[in-house]
Amino acid sequence: MAQQVASAPSPGFRGPAGGNRPPPLRGYQRDIYGALDLGTNNCRLLIARPSDGGFTVLDAFSRIVRLGEGLSSSGKLSQDSMDRAVEALGVCADKLRRRHVTLSRSVATEACRRAANGRDFIARVKQETGIALDIISPREEARLAVLGCHKLLEPGDGPALIFDIGGGSTELVLLEQGDTAPRIRAWWSAPWGVVSLTESEGQEAIEGKDRVAAYGRMRERVLRSFAHFIEMLPDNPRNVRLLGTSGTVTTLASVHLALPAYDRRQVDGLHVPVGDMRRISTMIAEMDFEQRSGLPCIGSERADMVVAGCAILEAILDIWPADTLGIADRGIREGILRSLMARDGYQL
Repeated sequence: MAQQVASAPSPGFRGPAGGNRPPPLRGYQRDIYGALDLGTNNCRLLIARPSDGGFTVLDAFSRIVRLGEGLSSSGKLSQDSMDRAVEALGVCADKLRRRHVTLSRSVATEACRRAANGRDFIARVKQETGIALDIISPREEARLAVLGCHKLLEPGDGPALIFDIGGGSTELVLLEQGDTAPRIRAWWSAPWGVVSLTESEGQEAIEGKDRVAAYGRMRERVLRSFAHFIEMLPDNPRNVRLLGTSGTVTTLASVHLALPAYDRRQVDGLHVPVGDMRRISTMIAEMDFEQRSGLPCIGSERADMVVAGCAILEAILDIWPADTLGIADRGIREGILRSLMARDGYQL
């Protein structure tokens, strides 16, 4: 559900449903939209204003909060992880107020879906920050990711696979060409993301002397979770396209480009040969923590989770015979913004 913000804005205030919401004031500063995505690993915010054929970003925020840390073993969100997330959401709430956002949507994904105390956490967030989080379904998560990034697909009339490697799950969406935009033919949510897969294998195994074997086990675990989705894929598809949106693919693309620091302008929309992505994934899996931390676009913040991301990526490459991988530094937040703006009549 979208959030309508009054003239004295409060990120938690939800406007009336359906047509009772007051019309937007087109062309005024009040035409400002917000999109917040609280995932298992990251908290991300975008604030934007509609522009010709799209939108202009006014403010952004991203922080690794690891909300799902320990969830695989305990079934609950830990106190520390919730505290980190609430702190980050407080920053988001301040930005929404200062930018005078008039309509926003805030969503939570796999960690809050799975956690026994997920609803209690949502209530705490509302009370302490004013942000009203919607726990969305895997299907809605996949839809928003596709809406946010499908314009970066390579041209063609063959089938396309878009994937989003998250912290607690991975969404796979099979698309076919429609009259004006791709249509979703099938989708799948696998229960493995960079946090959940890392915890299932154990950090000691990933960092140990047999880490290559541990990497192989993770790949196989993910591949097994794709079994039902594989049955939905077309036989011997031609002219296939592949697009990934997540911190994993943008990080590996940065390594591919040997960037000294992350640069969205060089990464978003890049197409990388699949063979190169496999070589980078194998190289990273063979490194120890210190070696991975030394890579400029990985660093110590991502070094412990990136191996699991590589394993998930390679499992995806195993099931979809594309020659190149498209990289999207956009996804759920952009999908939210596009859906809110389109609802208000903007042509995007």
